[in-house]
Amino acid sequence: MSEPRNDSRHRDLSGPWRKSSYTNQGNCFELAPTDEGIALRNSNDHAMGVLYFTKSELSAFLAGAKAGEFDDMQ
Repeated sequence: MSEPRNDSRHRDLSGPWRKSSYTNQGNCFELAPTDEGIALRNSNDHAMGVLYFTKSELSAFLAGAKAGEFDDMQ
């Protein structure tokens, strides 16, 4: 997998931050669309910064999650 994008192309958010309705006790992260992909941040500590990923990187991660590839990490 490639490194998270931190250049200015990914800094322009094209929508609001959103988090899952499955969030419990604030243990969650938030996502926001950007012009080139997706931004991700800790919902409780915005000072930790933002990670940027392309649409294809996000799609690959979601496919793996839906297939159960990360179930052993719970």
